[in-house]
Amino acid sequence: MTPDRFFSLLILLQSRETVIATDLAAELGISVRTVFRDVQWLQDAGFPILVRQGRGGGVTLLPGGALDLARLTPAERDHLALSGLDDAQRDQLGGGVDSRRARSKVAPGRTRPENLLPVHAVVTTDNRPWFGPPGAGIGPAELLGDLRRGVRLRVNYRRSDEAGPAWQIVDPYGLLAKGGRWYLVADHAAMPRLYSLERVAGWRPLRTPRRLRPGATLQAVAAELSVGWETAGAVRIEGELIAGQLERAKRILGTRLTVLSPEADGRVSIGVACRVVEDVRQLLQFADDFLVTGPPEARERIRELAGAMLRLYQ
Repeated sequence: MTPDRFFSLLILLQSRETVIATDLAAELGISVRTVFRDVQWLQDAGFPILVRQGRGGGVTLLPGGALDLARLTPAERDHLALSGLDDAQRDQLGGGVDSRRARSKVAPGRTRPENLLPVHAVVTTDNRPWFGPPGAGIGPAELLGDLRRGVRLRVNYRRSDEAGPAWQIVDPYGLLAKGGRWYLVADHAAMPRLYSLERVAGWRPLRTPRRLRPGATLQAVAAELSVGWETAGAVRIEGELIAGQLERAKRILGTRLTVLSPEADGRVSIGVACRVVEDVRQLLQFADDFLVTGPPEARERIRELAGAMLRLYQ
């Protein structure tokens, strides 16, 4: 939720007793689905909001939920609207103090029904990835100032398949926090790209304004790239997996794994969506619990890799 939409939604709810979702969507210029998502965010943040479905229903901000805008500084308003980040990530952005101060100012002071504990007392977040690399690349706060200036960037970036970094000029939309890691969302040669900050060796701001594609926004481009990365699968590698390893394989491979047939003789047939045949390397971790059955080039490549490992240990 953007800062403007955050405050616009609250002001609309404060100014009327009850507002139907379609009216909120029309006035905010968003979909009804987004309205309910924003309202859910406000409820999770502790605002006393009642949602009634059906005819005669609507969204109501209950007494005690009014927001005193005059108490918030511009920086506090900005950071209050950042949803999904934990305190550590807010600190990485250099806004942890503003964020905590803003949340303390808008925290509802009314008595909770039935003496329920506040949500923040029973829910915590830790967006760090498991076994994440310590302090690689650059931090998001370092880049934030140049991003807010709206200029093009010259980025020294190392791709995962390259030995060293190379300079390229990008048109940045902003930052994405996903899976415990930070990414720069930018266009390179008018094509959207994700740049992991862990592999950014350096950058230089240019004097020219960024050149974004018409109608493209940070949220839309980030969603497009995320979905594209998770669903891209030019090659499907098929094989037979020991049934007892299926749950482990699901945890590791996630949505890339598809069960093709039910268990038979202690094995289950699966398919794994891969970007290239070389991704068959990922399946070596299952050792002799997984037999690659196709395509032929994947069988040949894993045979080569297994032979190389055997020679290494002889």
